[in-house]
Amino acid sequence: DPRDPQHADNDRFVLSKGHAAPLLYAAWAEVGFLKREDLLTLRRLDSDLEGHPTPRLPFVDVATGSLGQGLCAGVGIALNARRIGSDYRTYVLLGDGESAEGSVWEAADVAAFDKLDSLCGITDVNALGQSGPTQWQHNLEALADRWRAFGWNALIVDGHDLPQLLAALDKARQTRGRPTMILAKTLKGKGISFMEGKGGWHGKPVKKGAELDTALAELQSQFVPESGPARSIPAPNTVKRPAACQGTVGPTAYKLGDSIATREAYGDAIARLGATDDRIVALDADVKNSTFSEKFEQQHPERFYQNFIAEQAMIGAAMGLASRGAIPFPSTFAAFLTRAYDFVRMAAISNLNVKMAGSHAGVSIGEDGASQMALEDLAMMRAQPNIAVLYPCDGVSTERLVERAAYHPGPVYMRTSRPKTPIIYGPDETFEVGGLKVLRQSDADVATVVGGGVTVFEALKAYDELGTQGVSIRVVDLYSLQPIDAAALLRCAKATKGRVITVEDHYPGGGIGDAVASAIASGGFTVRRLAVTEIPRSGTPDQLLDHYGISARHIVAAVTSAS
Repeated sequence: DPRDPQHADNDRFVLSKGHAAPLLYAAWAEVGFLKREDLLTLRRLDSDLEGHPTPRLPFVDVATGSLGQGLCAGVGIALNARRIGSDYRTYVLLGDGESAEGSVWEAADVAAFDKLDSLCGITDVNALGQSGPTQWQHNLEALADRWRAFGWNALIVDGHDLPQLLAALDKARQTRGRPTMILAKTLKGKGISFMEGKGGWHGKPVKKGAELDTALAELQSQFVPESGPARSIPAPNTVKRPAACQGTVGPTAYKLGDSIATREAYGDAIARLGATDDRIVALDADVKNSTFSEKFEQQHPERFYQNFIAEQAMIGAAMGLASRGAIPFPSTFAAFLTRAYDFVRMAAISNLNVKMAGSHAGVSIGEDGASQMALEDLAMMRAQPNIAVLYPCDGVSTERLVERAAYHPGPVYMRTSRPKTPIIYGPDETFEVGGLKVLRQSDADVATVVGGGVTVFEALKAYDELGTQGVSIRVVDLYSLQPIDAAALLRCAKATKGRVITVEDHYPGGGIGDAVASAIASGGFTVRRLAVTEIPRSGTPDQLLDHYGISARHIVAAVTSAS
């Protein structure tokens, strides 16, 4: 329905080659959703017709332009059709240049495995990239061989022959059990003598004057008036569905004194939430038994999507699912989300409800070594201004924050830990995105110690040790790094005469220390940071926390030192 771009059963279109945005905008003007004069506002500050498409426009599901992402999102959009029982089809237009991106082939693999026959890609094979010829140029058979090797139905057409294109789209619609890729041979600048098949025109407008006049005249001379009745767009098959309602994790599964890893509490929480809201879906990258998302799969297998070891495909598919109303929870080791960071960035640009979880964070994972230890993930996620960054320390806070994350508008990142930690919060404790908890405080506190996740417990150990020396400290659980409760942190800093110490299982840059420092800077306060300051190595969790300066012993030393 061109008057209702967000209709749940409309076919979907993703312009993966986002630099072709003017064509997308012109198409929507042709069907009457945009006014033709709107097209003249292209790329202006006061216009939503940006240089690359974003969901500010209701006919754009995901932001595109960082090449290699559209097909991953298309996988998620097609999976959503399956989730809601719709017959809508998903179309993705790629460029041949972006087909060099590994994420395209991650998506190809996942789509074939999932037998997504409602997904149809079209590759514009114009043989020219931004700086020179593409890898395979006009060797369409070489491209077709690759798609067929991945299990796709590959069709080759003349991209300037509309009957051929329409026939290929019909064949794609009739294909069952596998997705289709239409490889369309085209000439860049077709129909304009001084541009056709020539490089050097990427992102370059035709100059006003004689050059523009010539181009327009040559195009105009090729127009053939349509004969017969005007073609109409078929209406989507509308399916009535019950209104969505917010779910709940329910009463806590834990009691004070229990011990559980937050990664396990996370898996249990999303499974329980999924039982009360069928928009909740989970995605995995072959670590479901470590992130405990397998608990969701066991209870809701029809809403669990396995991407294998393909983190880009996982986050991209989550973006597509979120764009169509699902609430996806993709999870993997936090370290491996760095591989998908460009997708995280585009999820932020799209402001999609993707709820990412990264487990096995920090040196506290122990013997696996530095390659598995995420020590930059908090910085990575905080760098995007609209990603909420959550870091629970126990099972109760994890449960409550999973529920808050699901219904928080926009993208969310939750950091979970490998070691088991004790339950310190009671069943009636509440948590909000943007909050914190002051766990220990008195009028005699000489310093504020701020931790997150596993370091909260190091701070509590330090509190007990210092207590035997007659020294009192204020202990803060900073479970929300972004947004952050700056007012509460300022109150703590003032109460402890400006002595604020942060302790984090993370590198110094961009984590808890920087978040707290920014929050209290307006009061003229500074922060002493305890963090992992070098590339770590294998060892037991306790050894590593102590060796890299973030254990209770180091907190005590920082509190009692003169500086």
